[in-house]
Amino acid sequence: MEIKKNIPNNTVTRKLVDFDHETGNVYKSINVIARRANQIASELKSELNRKLADFSSPTDGMEETFENREQIEISRYYERLPKPVIIATEEYLDDEIYFRDGKE
Repeated sequence: MEIKKNIPNNTVTRKLVDFDHETGNVYKSINVIARRANQIASELKSELNRKLADFSSPTDGMEETFENREQIEISRYYERLPKPVIIATEEYLDDEIYFRDGKE
């Protein structure tokens, strides 16, 4: 998954009126953002697991597991990424999320 560079790592205080411009309801907008954040989190988790799977061997036990430098760098990269909710909020405010109302 590709993360845009201009997304802040920290939380930003927002006005609630910024969120209801597309749906007409703040709670629907928050629901859209939450669902997108769940999608992002699962994508990032599967991507991280794929990258870390290269380092695991079937014979290693919990006591025998050791970490190498490359594995630590991969983990640190994913720890430094903005949280999925922040990414989803930025996508919503930039009109990059497609959603449809269940009534249609």
